Order: sequence, then C-alpha cells, then structure tokens
Amino acid sequence: MRTLFDKNVPIGVRSFLSGHEVWTFVQTGWPVQLENGKLLRAAEDDGFDVLVTADQNIQYQQNLTGRKLAIVVLGSNIWPIVRGHGEAITRAVESAGIGSYTFIDMPLPPRRK
Repeated sequence: MRTLFDKNVPIGVRSFLSGHEVWTFVQTGWPVQLENGKLLRAAEDDGFDVLVTADQNIQYQQNLTGRKLAIVVLGSNIWPIVRGHGEAITRAVESAGIGSYTFIDMPLPPRRK
C-alpha cells in the first residue's frame, strides 16, 4: 500500500510498515503550509492509499465522505507512546479500505508517584 505520513507522525512508525511504500510529507516536496483539505486532495491525486496522521481533529475539520484515501489517526505523536502501538498501527494500515477512518487510541502511561 502506498502510505503517506503527515508532518506530525514520528518517523519511527515507518519500521512498523516495512511491507509498504511509505512516503513522508517532506519527501513529497509539497509546500509546508499545505493544510488538511488540500493535503487530502493532493494525496489522493498522487495515488496514495493511506494517510497516517496524528491530527485528531481531522474528522471534525474535514468532510471525509467520499474520500478515495483511507485515514489512520494516531492517538499521540510522542514516540515513546507511539512505539508501543506498532501492531495496532500495522493492522490499521493493512486493513484500511477506500474512504475508511481508523483512530488508534494511545492513552498516556500512568504517572509515577
């Protein structure tokens, strides 16, 4: 699957998707100020299958109906938290279908006393 990482996704997530063609936002050469609506359109136009993002508000900010792109939203962009969810990320990307939306909950670890 051709997968795009939004600017806010830790690069270490790439290691969970070794069987996929993974692009970072920077690799696309798109303008840094590209906002969500234009980002989704550009990703679809360039033939990406999945967008992985940590923008938890994307479902409220954008109309996701009729998208050709699957969206996987990480519950955090803090690598020490994200790295504990590799299996869930892999499963979400591999099961993503056209227009699907998946949120991966990543609760904060309990605070030390």
